[in-house]
Amino acid sequence: MFENLQDRLGSILNGLTGRGALSEADVSAALREVRRALLEADVALEVVRSFTDRVREKAVGAEVLKSIKPGQMVVKIVHDELIEMLGSEGESIDLNAPAPVVIMMVGLQGSGKTTTTAKIANRMKTRDRKKVLMASLDTRRPAAQEQLRQLGVQTSVDTLPIIAGQSPTDIAARAVQAAKLGGHDIVILDTAGRTHIDEPLMAEMADIKKKSNPHEILLVADSLTGQDAVNLARNFDERVGITGLVLTRMDGDGRGGAALSMRAVTGKPIKLIGVGEKMGELEEFHPRRIADRILGMGDIVSLVEKAAENIDAEKAAAMAAKMAKGKFDLNDLADQIGQMQKMGGMGGIMGMMPGMSGMKDKMAAAGLDDKVFKRQLAIISSMTKAERSNPDLLKHSRKKRIAAGSGTDAADINKLLKMHRQMADMMKMMGGKGKGGMMKQMMGGLASKMGLGGMGGMGGMPDLSSLDPKQLEALQKQAEAAGLGKPGGMPGLGGGLPGLGGAKLPGLGGGFPGLPGLPKKK
Repeated sequence: MFENLQDRLGSILNGLTGRGALSEADVSAALREVRRALLEADVALEVVRSFTDRVREKAVGAEVLKSIKPGQMVVKIVHDELIEMLGSEGESIDLNAPAPVVIMMVGLQGSGKTTTTAKIANRMKTRDRKKVLMASLDTRRPAAQEQLRQLGVQTSVDTLPIIAGQSPTDIAARAVQAAKLGGHDIVILDTAGRTHIDEPLMAEMADIKKKSNPHEILLVADSLTGQDAVNLARNFDERVGITGLVLTRMDGDGRGGAALSMRAVTGKPIKLIGVGEKMGELEEFHPRRIADRILGMGDIVSLVEKAAENIDAEKAAAMAAKMAKGKFDLNDLADQIGQMQKMGGMGGIMGMMPGMSGMKDKMAAAGLDDKVFKRQLAIISSMTKAERSNPDLLKHSRKKRIAAGSGTDAADINKLLKMHRQMADMMKMMGGKGKGGMMKQMMGGLASKMGLGGMGGMGGMPDLSSLDPKQLEALQKQAEAAGLGKPGGMPGLGGGLPGLGGAKLPGLGGGFPGLPGLPKKK
């Protein structure tokens, strides 16, 4: 979503950090470029104006121009103001009210209200262990109520039985009553939308609000609609009064201006973002993490959380034990690729790693993208059990059969086998004897640089998967203080994270997939 803005701001701010001293003119020229980048990203003009004014006020002060690294100081100010613009603290849905807590979903037609309603219900059922009732108040759109019922069946969440001919306000009153009788903790009301804002819609929303007395009114907006989403949020807030925003299609290729503007214009927090079509693809909105990602500083905390959700701990532990003995067959390689895909593919992972956002283009140019991994999985799937366990069996006739079965050719199979050999050799080195193995030494050195020497886990690194989000945030700050969160990458590791070339992220029980086959520097 923010890739274009990330590239533009990255190049502008890199230009500043490379300079020894900054004059007022340098700062003004850079801010002019920042302003242009934000306007191109479709951020509202009033928001851009106040943003650049605040940055200029702080950046032209004597302490910046005379500081040891003025360029980095300006980057820090831009980063802080970006967090301020997005809302300094992430806010989740407030459930602090007597049960059943009523949540009312509002928005225009086609913004993804019904799907988002089911996603939120699914999230509250699985994560918060709440009993949820969903009710569709959309009597205009054909089969809207049936759509919510089907999503309820899919997610195993209760839905209000459909009674034909009832008005939206009557359905709202019935839903609240049914939730009280059924012992539900939460009722989510999925209201009707229109293709544009009109008076009957607003009157209907006001009536439903009066009848159901919702604790939260969430506006669902499509982040691809740009500036229009900002006007929509303003209108709904003035007429109905919203308590928060949910942005859908954040995985799209929009320019991200709506997300940056809506919080600043309405003063209402963005509570959740939809990052895909599946029921689990809904995330909390963390302003600091989004700002880090926009400025190419990575987002290790989200990466670790994603890993904790998607990586099977038992499988990971078994694989770690295997790797420690230097064993690594094609089944293990397939598992690693599968886990990587679950976490958003190579692009998603690289975008969250500090200083690695710029690598995505280089890797795409080298032909290393997620399609390569799909092909590799197809090749491994076309092998027999014996061939996967013992790749040495693969002679010419077998390769011919596998190529035919996977729609590839012998060259692709040879590339895969070469990559597997390199990774297997790497695993032997990682788990090798002598001073506890190379990986342990590397991680021990990294831990001492971060000031984490006394922490448990692998070679002095903390077990990231067992930390709660607050501890992870603290760890991220420690890492930034040690220079790990800056676009330069990790100290002493040539600007890259360990894990490229088959290693794994520390503390994830050995389950973090390596990124094999990276082109070597010439």
